[in-house]
Amino acid sequence: MVLASLHSTNEVVAANLPVDLATTSWRTMLRAVVPVTAGDLLDVSAWARVTNDVGYTVGVGWHLWAYDADSGQGTAGPWWRISLSCGDNVDKTRHHMPLTISTTYEVPADWPEGHRIVVVLRADAHSTAWRKGDLLTVDPLGHLAVRRWTSPPAVEPAPAPEPVPEPAPAE
Repeated sequence: MVLASLHSTNEVVAANLPVDLATTSWRTMLRAVVPVTAGDLLDVSAWARVTNDVGYTVGVGWHLWAYDADSGQGTAGPWWRISLSCGDNVDKTRHHMPLTISTTYEVPADWPEGHRIVVVLRADAHSTAWRKGDLLTVDPLGHLAVRRWTSPPAVEPAPAPEPVPEPAPAE
């Protein structure tokens, strides 16, 4: 595999995470659009940070997701998780909590030619002590990097040299 490209962003797109009881209010923290081909290997790393000013302990879950940018459905189309789940608790003493994650993901063999993939860091906040309207602040700090590795192009073998004719015998 050879490194084909690097796609990265520092643009944190969420301003806050709503705190609720269930893990259903996922927010996109960072996203990158990457041109890919079937069989590419994506090496993904991301980090962001949240701040807890609600006064009680909040659980935060985060992972990496993907969807097809060119499916015609946009974010309404199918999403799939490409990393393990991460989670931790942030209390009022800890106050700031970094969210870090990395994974490798192989683009499926049936990936449509010419389609780009969107890689997304998502997070959710939840607590049994939640009150309607409570929010964790998503700090405007973060980074998502997607390194795209691809198979090197096939090298055509050099043509076999033409045979050298034997010199004619001397008479």
